[in-house]
Amino acid sequence: MNSWRDNVRKVEPYTPGEQPKEEGVIKLNTNENPYPPSDKIKEAMSGIKNLRKYPDPAATKLVEAIASYHGFNKEEVFVGVGSDDVLAVAFMTFFNGKKPIFFPDITYSFYPVWAELFGIPYEKKAVNDAFEIQKEDYYAENGGVVFPNPNAPTGAFLSLEVVEDIIQHNQDVVVIVDEAYIDFGGDTAKELTRKYDNVLVVQTYSKSRSLAGLRIGYAIGNKELIKAMNDVKYSYNSYTMNEPSIVLGTAVLEDEEYFQETRNKIIDTREWFQIEMRKIGFSFADSKANFIFATHESVPAKEIFEAAKKAKIYVRYFDQPRINNYLRITIGTRDEMETLLDFLKEFTATK
Repeated sequence: MNSWRDNVRKVEPYTPGEQPKEEGVIKLNTNENPYPPSDKIKEAMSGIKNLRKYPDPAATKLVEAIASYHGFNKEEVFVGVGSDDVLAVAFMTFFNGKKPIFFPDITYSFYPVWAELFGIPYEKKAVNDAFEIQKEDYYAENGGVVFPNPNAPTGAFLSLEVVEDIIQHNQDVVVIVDEAYIDFGGDTAKELTRKYDNVLVVQTYSKSRSLAGLRIGYAIGNKELIKAMNDVKYSYNSYTMNEPSIVLGTAVLEDEEYFQETRNKIIDTREWFQIEMRKIGFSFADSKANFIFATHESVPAKEIFEAAKKAKIYVRYFDQPRINNYLRITIGTRDEMETLLDFLKEFTATK
């Protein structure tokens, strides 16, 4: 009577960060931007018309705007519903061999979920004690390579020299560089997509553009890679980008001054916060993202996480091997980080 259950795909799903509904919360657990999006968003609202009709399946205006912004041709840009959608399509499109794909053991936790969901063999490559990717681990034969830069949840950054070294050793497979946090430090690998036809660089509007709620991600790569991804996308959902995303995602790229202003605020706050956190016994690798990944010299991370939550301050705790004594703390406004710092000073001093 229950034989239908035998045909259900069983996977262990990705666990997103909490989205608290209560008022008065300081939310530093999902790496959202603490500043509102550009006013260009409000101005562009009137351009959202004809919602009764399907949107442009190619999201042409958005693709052209992203391509122009980065100095590429529209045939070299793919858009999706957040970088998660872009990465999922890339996994489906490029990782179909029998050899395992490689990615770090401490990294974005969606990678193994997609690999399991799509039946892709994979191997996790251990980062070192400083949570740094070891390029030599990616020299062996494989079915593809994917890694974030800066890495999540650690914030560690690989130089372009190291990124290119990994690419040079993997020219027979697709290499995906996931740059969700690249606007907060370091150099993008997008120019390497001109040099190597097997490289895909993925970015998002969710962090530096303050548009996590709109869900826009994109990839840059040679036109053959992009066409292959679009072929897969059109095979399961032709209308992934809705009209508001196309219109507003295009408009926000016109306000470079505001983008640089808010980006620099976050970077400045991060640098100040790292200095202050070290003063009260926290240690962490230097972060190039909009978060830090910190552990305290004497107080367990889980205790800090639970106490902070009671104080209506949300940070991220991962109950996983190697990182279960660390907290990932999103960089909020200066006022929010000062409030968190005051809490941490008082709480750790009593332990």
